[in-house]
Amino acid sequence: MRIAELTALLVGFDTTAEEIRITRKTLLELPDPPLPVPLAAKLPDHPAYQQIMAVFAAADAPLRARAGCEAMDLEVAPSNINNVRLKLKRLAERGILAETEQGLFTLPRP
Repeated sequence: MRIAELTALLVGFDTTAEEIRITRKTLLELPDPPLPVPLAAKLPDHPAYQQIMAVFAAADAPLRARAGCEAMDLEVAPSNINNVRLKLKRLAERGILAETEQGLFTLPRP
């Protein structure tokens, strides 16, 4: 009696294994899903960001926050430099600008 039970169990395992093979084959034949298209980074609405982007569009080399202040005709004071630096970091985090080295920002290469 024990042999009959084990034989039935073995047949069940064989059936399950065959179903798994068929499922695997079917899944391997499916095409790869298309890669998601990255969303374009949105520039914040604040006018300071518009000014910063205008400065970088005209710049021919990477800039630091201090140079950004000078280009935007802001007083070169620690508070202004820090505010511009924070905005530059935020733009870099969003992929709108690239930080080529610490504190040095530029437009990303296409």
